[in-house]
Amino acid sequence: MLRRARAEERGAAVVDFVLVLLVLLPLVIGILQLALVLHVRNTLASAAAEGARHAAVAGSSGPAGEAKVQELVNGALSQEFVRSVSVRPAAVGGAPGYEAVVEADVGLLGFGGAGVHVRVTGHAVAEQAVAP
Repeated sequence: MLRRARAEERGAAVVDFVLVLLVLLPLVIGILQLALVLHVRNTLASAAAEGARHAAVAGSSGPAGEAKVQELVNGALSQEFVRSVSVRPAAVGGAPGYEAVVEADVGLLGFGGAGVHVRVTGHAVAEQAVAP
């Protein structure tokens, strides 16, 4: 009787493994995709804020801010993520300043294809040169 039960269960471990894998694999891929999107978003937000601050320094300009954003993004991420970078003059809380906007597309696990569109902004109030 005991031998008969064992013979009927041959191959059950493979079926159980496949059934568990069907649930766990999408869950793990989803967690990895979320982690990648959050990493890209946080990196771009930091680069946008730093680019706006760089442009807002007395004697600097919007193109210098864009160059700073590109430098920071290239050092941390693949250039394939970034769709556009712009730094332009804008009012920040009623004061003159700069706004940096970075847009990116994050494909499935970074390989491309359909993915998540990320748009982040950074703001900084422009410094005014003080006469001595």
